Amino acid sequence: MKLKILFLLVTVFFVVFNCSNPIEYSEAFKKETSGNYLYNQDDLIEVYYENNQLMLNWRGGKIAPVVIDTNEFFVADMYKKFHFVQHPETKQRYLSAISEEDEEHITYDYLKAPKGYKTPSLHLKEGNYEKALAGYLEIKKQDSTSSFIRERSFNSMGYKHIRKHEFDKAIGVLKLNAGLHPNSANVYDSLAEAYLLNGDSLNAYNNYKKTLEIFPSNKRAQEFIVNYTAKSSK
Repeated sequence: MKLKILFLLVTVFFVVFNCSNPIEYSEAFKKETSGNYLYNQDDLIEVYYENNQLMLNWRGGKIAPVVIDTNEFFVADMYKKFHFVQHPETKQRYLSAISEEDEEHITYDYLKAPKGYKTPSLHLKEGNYEKALAGYLEIKKQDSTSSFIRERSFNSMGYKHIRKHEFDKAIGVLKLNAGLHPNSANVYDSLAEAYLLNGDSLNAYNNYKKTLEIFPSNKRAQEFIVNYTAKSSK
């Protein structure tokens, strides 16, 4: 606790000090450090400069960190002090959190993403469902229990689109969910319903069949298959 209080007091001191002594960043430094850093598998921290002032964009919020030195700043929203580092072997750049206990110890916390990189959720938001699925499958490969790939979350998102009569979007999201959770009867049942509401009986039939392959007791799927088959045979 004492260390945290001291850390905060030092930060406040630098706030007052730097109000009268603004940092002048070189163009090379700004170029090297600007960009997106991977906060986690589906979240980015954007670093940019506005009128020579270091700025961050994180989770939709614009942040003006407390600049302590050219390559050192404090972010109150995270209660962390940071600097930019480059890995000596890979030469990749990182946003590194500075330890309160050992400020000399360098960690490689948030990797700088390649220019144009988009997270799976951003692809999803833009309607790029195949790219979103590829990104989420990569997350699943690394951690099959990740909160970013929960079946229920995507199913809820799909039904949110259904309630708004955005059936194409609902189908895109629910197809992605089926790609992530191919052994779930529920995802195919939901996808079949979305197709049916969109007037696509054939794809509804195909997905209800997949539902029954996994869960043969699904009555709604059974009834649809029977009715569809009867109509098709006439």
